[in-house]
Amino acid sequence: MGKEQNPRRVAENEAFAKTKMLRTSPQKLNLVAALIRGKKVDKALADLTFSHKRVAGDVKKCLQSAIANAENNHNLDVDNLIVAEAWVGKNLVMKRGRPRARGRYGKIMKPFSEITIKVRQVEAIEAGERA
Repeated sequence: MGKEQNPRRVAENEAFAKTKMLRTSPQKLNLVAALIRGKKVDKALADLTFSHKRVAGDVKKCLQSAIANAENNHNLDVDNLIVAEAWVGKNLVMKRGRPRARGRYGKIMKPFSEITIKVRQVEAIEAGERA
C-alpha cells in the first residue's frame, strides 16, 4: 500500500533537468542556452566545455543532469539524445545600492535566473540527419 506514482510531465522519450538560482542575468544565460538548442548532447557538451562564457559550466552541469535522468530514470539511449528545448527564466533580484553625487542613490540590481533543459531520444536515422 504505497503512494501512487506521479504522472510524467514529459513524453515517454524525453527527460529534463532544471537548475535554479544561477547568479547571472537571464539575457546572458539565454545566449549560452541558444548555443546548445537542437544539438546532439555530445556536441552540446563539447561546445559548453570550450565556451568562454562564465555560466557555461553551470549549464553543462544541468545538461549532464538531464542526460543522467534520461539514462537512469527513463531508460533512454544516451547516444541518440538531442537537446530538444532549453529555456531560461527569471528568479529573484537582489537590490543593492551605492551613494552617488548630490545625495542621490545608485541602484545596483543583482539578478538570478534559472534554466530548464529537456533532452529527447530520436531514432538513429533522424540523429544522423541532425549531425
